[in-house]
Amino acid sequence: MVKQRGRLQVVATPIGNMGDLSTRARQALESADLIAAEDTRHTQTLLQAIGISRPMLSLHAYNETQRLPDLLARLEAGEVIALVSDAGTPLLSDPGYELVSQAARAGFEVLAIPGPSAITTALAVAGLPTSRFCFEGFLPARERERRAELAKLAHETRTLVFFEAPHRIAGTLADLASEFGADRQAVVARELTKTHETIYRGKLGELRQQAQDDANFQRGEITIVVHGAPPTTSTVDPQLLRRAVDLLSKELPPSRAAAIAAQLTGATRNEAYALATRGTGDTPSDPGE
Repeated sequence: MVKQRGRLQVVATPIGNMGDLSTRARQALESADLIAAEDTRHTQTLLQAIGISRPMLSLHAYNETQRLPDLLARLEAGEVIALVSDAGTPLLSDPGYELVSQAARAGFEVLAIPGPSAITTALAVAGLPTSRFCFEGFLPARERERRAELAKLAHETRTLVFFEAPHRIAGTLADLASEFGADRQAVVARELTKTHETIYRGKLGELRQQAQDDANFQRGEITIVVHGAPPTTSTVDPQLLRRAVDLLSKELPPSRAAAIAAQLTGATRNEAYALATRGTGDTPSDPGE
């Protein structure tokens, strides 16, 4: 049973265009006893723009655990707390999970005030399948870890959505093209709902080149939408195949490593050989040579 005490409201705010702040979101901010903000300076700019002044407390990835006792005590005392991130919907690659989880567990009312999100906005304009998709947030900053993560997703059939920092977009697109294939369709949405909103469409190989040639490509907030992999009837576990090939390739020539990996996993020798020769310069067309 929900306790009749305080209330936590998870409020979505604009990702760029101030006109996207809903009437309900404005009312929630205006009536809150406290606003828990990812960056109080950023939220203060929003509040000033809409003519609101409310008490604020910072709540970000580095202090959320420490802030919890005070915020829960405020809810226990009957206060209404509005949770906001710097832009969009809180908890989606933003802080707030611990607060929402603990507040709900303690029996406090938790309400969502829905609104803008870069994820759904990018999907809406991408022109790629949206019936099934998965959000992967930010990929690892280091190339090796990023490539490993993308390798796990290479056979994902759902549309994929990523966030990326502007200074890493060129490298990430290069890794996407390498792991998913240069012909995979994708969209890069830059500065969504803002003055310089730009939607880049094409194959991953084309977008990789465009990121290198267009200086504006590497500026602003970026969301990447990638078409899922084509469905396959194969029962081969791609991660098992990749691991088998990687381990065997350390001790054996590519053709022999591919042959054994194929026997172990049920994959074809061509599939295994393509993995064994990736990046070696060998032609992955004759596993029997």
